[in-house]
Amino acid sequence: MRKFWFCLAMLAASAAAGAQTGAPSSSAKQAATTTATATATAEPIADYKLGVADKVRVIVFNEETLSGEFTVSDSGTLSLPLIGDVKATGRTPREVIRDIEAKLADGYLREPRVSMDVLTYRPFYIMGEVTKPGEYPYSNGLTALNAVARAEGFTYRANKRKVFIKRFGETTEHQYKMDPNVVVYPGDTVRIGERYF
Repeated sequence: MRKFWFCLAMLAASAAAGAQTGAPSSSAKQAATTTATATATAEPIADYKLGVADKVRVIVFNEETLSGEFTVSDSGTLSLPLIGDVKATGRTPREVIRDIEAKLADGYLREPRVSMDVLTYRPFYIMGEVTKPGEYPYSNGLTALNAVARAEGFTYRANKRKVFIKRFGETTEHQYKMDPNVVVYPGDTVRIGERYF
């Protein structure tokens, strides 16, 4: 009889332990959701091409003296320790990384590993019928409506139904219907036209 009760107690204990390990707590679920959301909103701009005034962090693994923060110069290059100037404008961080690794491998380091993060994007510009036209710092996820808000809103003459954007590196403007989904990228020039009374 004692043996029966002992086996029954052991069976109940193992079932309780299985329930605890099998189902994550609500706090664990919440932590997982928060992490996933943070990762989704922190994604960099896909295929972003560097330009003048962009600030980047370059890390050469296990080489602190070669790592640091650098700004793309007016000549379109990053001036790095040991290897000198590396062309950056019009290239993605991945392309620049490959160039840096190739230069470091050419007589300096054996199998160098390099990473790069964009710290500060080049500014965007807004002109036309806004209260304070000018140059403004870029932030990830910027839209045309955000850009207008940065410039302290529309003037009374503004055409609030459409927006003109000249993309960085292009010479022509594109016209868009003004809505919350119109994205502005680093270096873009946003123009708000005048409405006709």
